[in-house]
Order: sequence, then structure tokens, then C-alpha cells
Amino acid sequence: MALHDWAKLDGWEGVHQFWMNEIARDLKANLPPGYRAIVGASPLVLMPENGGKPDVAVSQLLPRPESPQGAAPSPFEPDYQATVTFLEQDLTLSVTRNGRVVAVIELISPRNKDRNESREQYGTRYLGYLREGVNLFLVDAHRRPANFSFSQYIAAALELPTPLLPTPSVISYGLRGPAAAGGRMLDIWQRPLVVGEPLPALPLALLGDDRVLVNLDATYTRAAADNYLE
Repeated sequence: MALHDWAKLDGWEGVHQFWMNEIARDLKANLPPGYRAIVGASPLVLMPENGGKPDVAVSQLLPRPESPQGAAPSPFEPDYQATVTFLEQDLTLSVTRNGRVVAVIELISPRNKDRNESREQYGTRYLGYLREGVNLFLVDAHRRPANFSFSQYIAAALELPTPLLPTPSVISYGLRGPAAAGGRMLDIWQRPLVVGEPLPALPLALLGDDRVLVNLDATYTRAAADNYLE
């Protein structure tokens, strides 16, 4: 099926859920022995920058409001007041082996990148997967904002000399062993997604040399049909 123009169409959330389940179903039929595909909440991945879970950001921290002069503070007054932003629980497709998450597939929604704060939060999460040794597969079917993509965010953070890939696009990162000059080898597969054209198939890296193709076109076709899209 040809990719829809999601800048002009409603119903992404329904397609998102159906598509994730269809990809999981397709992977289960093709994964090497010992691997499992599971759809659920995003795995907890520790971030080296803050050592915490990538699910909340504190925007502002204020001291306790001052009590009127001479009045004792109420025991119900908080010590601090904070403005916080919680990331919503996203559906993520995790591939595991022996209880260990080895790869994740993320379908990016517009709210993942509609504000600077969202872009930073989700970009940090995606980088966290790679830094913790988890292979990453990102699908972004949305062309807005025109001047941003998470592939560019990751390339800048890791200082990768890869060509810039605007959205919509799909990119797969496969971690390998140590590099001769230090660090780790990283395989990258990336393709543009074109509105009105079929979607490509790209490898999802697992452990070692294990790979499995993610059939985006067939799974998207079934998800769109499940959501009553022509």
C-alpha cells in the first residue's frame, strides 16, 4: 500500500497501534530461534546524563511560598513546588532473548517531536537505547516539522558523518563489536518514505550477526485496512 500523507489525515493513533501489532506478528514468524517480539510500554533504559528513567522532565523548581509575617508555616504547605512534564507511555516493540532487550522498534508520533521539549526528551530516550547496547529501529511517517528528524538528532549527538535524512523516513541502527580505533561499530540502514509510494523493508539488527527484515509495506497495509483507510 502507498504511504498516506499524515499531514492531511486523521486517525494516526489507531494506525499506530494496529501497525505495531502487525509488525510484531510478522517478526514472530521470522525471528531466529530464541528471540521473542513483545509489544508493551517502552523499556526502562538508564540515561548516562542523569542516571534516571526517561519519562519525566522537571521544568521549574520553586521554593516553599513564604508565610505571612509572624505566622507559623502550615504543615500542609509543600517544601517545594515544581512544574513537570511527563512523557506518555508509548507502545514499543521490544525484541528479547533470554530476558534481555536486544532491539526496539519505535513508531514516531507527531507529539514526539511537536515541541523542543518533546524532541529533547524522545531524542534522549532513543540515544539511551544505543548507549545501553540496544539496537534501534525508528519509523517516522510524519513530515512535520520540516527542519527536524531524530536521525539528524542522533547523528549530531554521536558525531556521525551520515547524510541528513529528512522525514518521512525509516532508519535502523545495528550495534556491533569494538572498533579498531576505539568505540563500537554501528551499522546504519536508512531509507526515505515517500507519500504515495510503497514502504521499504529494512533489517533489524539483533545479537551478533543475527538480522531480520522488517516488512513495513505489508504490515502498514494491514494496519491501514484495520483502521478503515483506503
